[in-house]
Amino acid sequence: MSIKWIYGRQDWKTFVRGQENCYLMTNGLGGYSSLTMTGSAARGDHAFLMACLKAPNNRWNMIHRLAETLEYPGSRVILSSQDFPDGTREEGYRFLSEFSFEDTPVWRFLVNGVEIEKEAGLRQQENTIALRYRVINRSRKDVRLVVTPFYRFSPKGEEREQDKNFSFVRESGSVSRITESDLSLYCMTDGSDREIPQEEEVCYYAYDACDGRKDTGRAYACHRVGLDVPAGCEKTLSILFTMDEKYAGKMHDAKKAGSISVRALVEKVIGEVKAQRMELEKQARLQDETAQTLVKSAHQFISLRASTGGETILAGFPFFEDWGRDTMIALPGICLSTRRYADAASILRTFAQYERDGLMPNLFPEGKNDPMYNTVDAALLFINCVWLYRQATGDADFVREMFPVMERIIASYKKGTDYNIHMDRDGLIIAGSGLDQVTWMDVRVGDILPTPRHGKPVEINAYWYNALRIMAEFAKPAGKDAEAYEMLADRVRMSFIREFWMEEKQCLRDVVSGTAADAQIRCNQIWALSLPFTMLEEEKERQIMDTVFEKLYTPYGLRTLDPADPEFRPEYGGEVLKRDLAYHQGTVWVYPLGAYYLAYLRINGYSEDAKQYVRAQLEVLHSALREGCIGQLPEIYDGLEPVSSKGCFAQAWSVGELLRVYEALER
Repeated sequence: MSIKWIYGRQDWKTFVRGQENCYLMTNGLGGYSSLTMTGSAARGDHAFLMACLKAPNNRWNMIHRLAETLEYPGSRVILSSQDFPDGTREEGYRFLSEFSFEDTPVWRFLVNGVEIEKEAGLRQQENTIALRYRVINRSRKDVRLVVTPFYRFSPKGEEREQDKNFSFVRESGSVSRITESDLSLYCMTDGSDREIPQEEEVCYYAYDACDGRKDTGRAYACHRVGLDVPAGCEKTLSILFTMDEKYAGKMHDAKKAGSISVRALVEKVIGEVKAQRMELEKQARLQDETAQTLVKSAHQFISLRASTGGETILAGFPFFEDWGRDTMIALPGICLSTRRYADAASILRTFAQYERDGLMPNLFPEGKNDPMYNTVDAALLFINCVWLYRQATGDADFVREMFPVMERIIASYKKGTDYNIHMDRDGLIIAGSGLDQVTWMDVRVGDILPTPRHGKPVEINAYWYNALRIMAEFAKPAGKDAEAYEMLADRVRMSFIREFWMEEKQCLRDVVSGTAADAQIRCNQIWALSLPFTMLEEEKERQIMDTVFEKLYTPYGLRTLDPADPEFRPEYGGEVLKRDLAYHQGTVWVYPLGAYYLAYLRINGYSEDAKQYVRAQLEVLHSALREGCIGQLPEIYDGLEPVSSKGCFAQAWSVGELLRVYEALER
């Protein structure tokens, strides 16, 4: 079984501590539900319901948060928690006794003899979220639970907010419709639902403030849902929020037929979430409980893409969309390690359709815009993904289907394509020029390129060699000429060792460009050791592993730059410029840790001693999964002291690459 994460009052001794961790549920369309474990919105991108109107990136913050109170005759207690810019707060966390998350978020409150259990579930492929409160009144007073949804009805990340005018219309006894401009949301409940004069609040976002983002946002309420619970009684309040009109129709029909209830719908949605996540565990067939947790976490990144009609992988929550490079890095773990082979094939076919001049899209179009192809690694990693898919499934027909695309990739890289991507006379790949950033270290701030890496990047040439060897293997059963691929791969190997090996530092150059950046010790060299086909002799590989361990390794990821380097930045945070200048200049990234462990296992022959060592190293991931976004792995940590997750609180390639390590340990 996967891990059930349980938090208690020790985890929110203060309001600030209660905002450190959040949950995440996703709906397979790009929409999600995410608030802190105390129920507050600590970011502008937090939402109880972040709907997606066109999968996966047309996202709207519909229900920002829920205000909750427990009313007694003549008094009331606030159960919700929220920070406001005037210094005031709702401090319901003081009555929160437990928060847990395994498949759904569950809150338990205890107030003067009244127990309240709250649980939510987000339905797949719909903008529908279910909410259930179970109230056990063991006090001697009648009480009333009141839930006030605060709405935004704004595009995700909207900077300039406009005044909103919400309307509340009762469709039937249990169905209400909330409308603002052209958007409508249905609220269905078996409690009382009463319209109120529109209220406006301004929320304060501590986690946006520390990153220099807009730190306030407005939300609005226009109705309240209530449930009366007499002394000594137990009752349940069910609420379903949805943008799907079919539910309103169901309730209208049910009113006549008497065959359905809001409670039944809510129970169905929450039950479906749990059943589906349990099925994901069974399908993956991984035994380690941390691996099983990551299997469920991996599912949260897979989404429909409406513009292509296929599946895609979202790079990270709450900020990122679906990018080609991230997809090709994440796919082996997100799809193959979890045995979601049909999803893997669907995603690869989509990218194959959009191949152009040997390049794969880095960013898919929205509307009528053309894809962006500014990535040198996505196409080479596409070939690697096809290889790994073939190894996992034995599907030779798929290889034959993809072979012409892969041939075009190799041919285009040899003769030259966009972004100065071309093969040099020594067989190595050159990429990038001017202000183009085409490797994963792609930050650009105006005319500033903190890590330009123009020339021959180390990981790109490792991917290139790997792709050539794969093509040689694929060519043989296809009746194609394998010798040309083999001869070029041999030339690449000799050139790579000559150009990249630094004997004095016992590791690889980061790039061959004729600049001082060439000799910087960075994590990119780890991929020269972890791919299916590698170039170096064992002694050099071990020396590289030791150097990476000494200079770059942390239990939560690899540093992007040696701390002894004068360009090393120890912390990530602040306004955009400060963040971007630190992004690849020492900041710890989680996903290269997967390549590090895979390389360690391969170099040590997958021996039991090596596996036991890696298992012991991975134990600390439990604490990483418990911090930040619960059950997820983040994008980055600070370079010097990697103690708090930063950037995206849930990152696809972080989860995918670590899943591959668990798969290697078990299979």
